[in-house]
Amino acid sequence: MSVRIDIAGLRPEGVAIVPSPLAELGMALHALSEPGHHPGLQGWVTSVTARLDPHLADRMCEADFLWRTTFSDLFMPYAGIPGRSTLPRGTLAEELDLLDKLTDEQFVDAALEFTCVISYGSHEPLVLTDERVRRRALEVAASRGPQQVRFTQRLLDDPPSVRAWLRRFLEDCDEAFFAEAWSRLSHGLTADARHKRELLRHRGLAEALTAVSPALALDEAACRIEVDKLIEGRTVTAGGGLLLVPTSLGWPHLSVLHRSGWQPVLHYPVGSPEPASPPSVEQLTLRMTALSHPVRMRICRQLARSAYTTSELAQVHGMTAPEISRHLAVLKKAGLITTRRRGRYVLHQLDVTRVARLGSDFLEGILR
Repeated sequence: MSVRIDIAGLRPEGVAIVPSPLAELGMALHALSEPGHHPGLQGWVTSVTARLDPHLADRMCEADFLWRTTFSDLFMPYAGIPGRSTLPRGTLAEELDLLDKLTDEQFVDAALEFTCVISYGSHEPLVLTDERVRRRALEVAASRGPQQVRFTQRLLDDPPSVRAWLRRFLEDCDEAFFAEAWSRLSHGLTADARHKRELLRHRGLAEALTAVSPALALDEAACRIEVDKLIEGRTVTAGGGLLLVPTSLGWPHLSVLHRSGWQPVLHYPVGSPEPASPPSVEQLTLRMTALSHPVRMRICRQLARSAYTTSELAQVHGMTAPEISRHLAVLKKAGLITTRRRGRYVLHQLDVTRVARLGSDFLEGILR
């Protein structure tokens, strides 16, 4: 599974790597709403929450589905500006001005992405003009509770008022806690963007993408970027550019904006604690599947204690050597055991370090 970005015809100057204050504010709101996704930010979350004005905290809950799941494309409005080449601005106010430039249709479509499961990345009829889509949006909102119904109804009936509400809310968040955070984080994000631009200029797109995340791969023959994620998606840079936006608050999320008609954006974490080469989704699936069999679980129990030959394992488990070999092959393909030769014997042992990382690898994979 992956998200594919077709880059046929993309020129080197069409790739931009720029920090975005509005995107970082979106990630800050996400971390405050879902602190469990970001254990490394626990201290910051606790500090902000403790001094947050109760009225602002209530407003934060009013439309938290715009940032709780990850965060809405509304936090990257530059991607929706016609021409597909607009870059993030240096200040939050300038980016909120870009948010104001989105059409009502774009605003509503992006706002309903998580609330009402409007098809992402497709040419769905616009919810403001298609009665069938409007009804579906309200039906799905109803299944998610009265709060989302109220917000959805307001959004469909009066988009300008919701837009004004959101801008005021984001400005109040900036004053309450984000301006301070941005003044601290922006220098590191600017330095990271500068470093990635140097890699892009001197070593090419493939090297720059590898430095951004091991989950990114450039298929030069097919003229596309593959983003290893547990979703399927596709977008193109044709007629526009490719934007990479660093975030200090985002790990473990590697987000891909692939909304139809919008500029593709890779929103990537910097300074993350992830291992140098985290497993791909395919590798993670192999490992989880390998451990799902009770016999292989018992074999792992033996191999965690010491190294064994195939014959020894067969004797312990009352199975034939070929049966044990088949189970060992599955574990080895998944990268969960190591083998070494001692004379004419081949010894198998559990890779305890790799197995111990499965929990964090699984969490990183599903949140990526």
